[in-house]
Amino acid sequence: MGHKSGFVNILGNPNVGKSTIMNAMVGERLSIISPKVQTTRHRIMGIVNGDDFQIVYSDTPGILKPRYKLHESMMNFVNTALTDADVIIYVTDVIEKADPSGEYLTKIRDSGIPVIIVVNKIDLTKQESLEEIVEAWHSAFPESEIIPVSALKVFNLDILLKSILEKLPEGEPYFPKDQLTDRYERFFAAEIIREKVFRYYQKEIPYSVEVEIESFTEEPGKNSIRAIINVARESQKGILIGHRGQMLKKVGTSARKDMEDFFGRRIYLELYVRVVKDWRDKPASLKKFGYR
Repeated sequence: MGHKSGFVNILGNPNVGKSTIMNAMVGERLSIISPKVQTTRHRIMGIVNGDDFQIVYSDTPGILKPRYKLHESMMNFVNTALTDADVIIYVTDVIEKADPSGEYLTKIRDSGIPVIIVVNKIDLTKQESLEEIVEAWHSAFPESEIIPVSALKVFNLDILLKSILEKLPEGEPYFPKDQLTDRYERFFAAEIIREKVFRYYQKEIPYSVEVEIESFTEEPGKNSIRAIINVARESQKGILIGHRGQMLKKVGTSARKDMEDFFGRRIYLELYVRVVKDWRDKPASLKKFGYR
């Protein structure tokens, strides 16, 4: 058998564990994770290579009904991932009450692309309930493999990998064998900062923030990074900074530590906050921040 290569795109509703699954399959923390919905905003590729295969995973934003132009752009990433996949992994979990006959699932079923249904978070349910969930998905996708997993516990991911390799088409690698992702270091620096905002702030603040790397300089023994945290309204700026700048300092300290782990070198990080009014509905702002 020849070399196998293909795009394995991960789709599903918000907060079912798509990012956790991709990070586990790739073996690197490429996608940020939080308990809040809509944490993933971009399509992020993670590349896994073997002697006779290359799997190009894509983590995607959760499927949603757009409220802002930002959401429309996020769904553009999802729609593209539906059309260029060689294999689709549709992730559900034991918590969400998914409708297997929903509009987007109908698109996936009718796409003609091999689909693997992954039921995540099985460590949170009992065997009897899990069997009912698996049977419901089997009825909706009779041609698809239904694989229960726990991404957090790294359970059954070896079975998922085996299923992916069976469905992957033969072909030459799309990327150099030593390449891990399609994203640059600036992107991951911005995402690490945004993850801290999701961790430390509540309500609307995390969803109103976009991080912009103004400068990323490699120096002997360290990287110097200057980042702007953009907010949508003036009132959010004070909340983000906090009393005497304590909240912003907390974000910066936590982000710097994670960046040092990720990049493997010392990081000097400067953080600033700027108001870009209603940026989530402004095409020019969205384009500047890397959306389309």
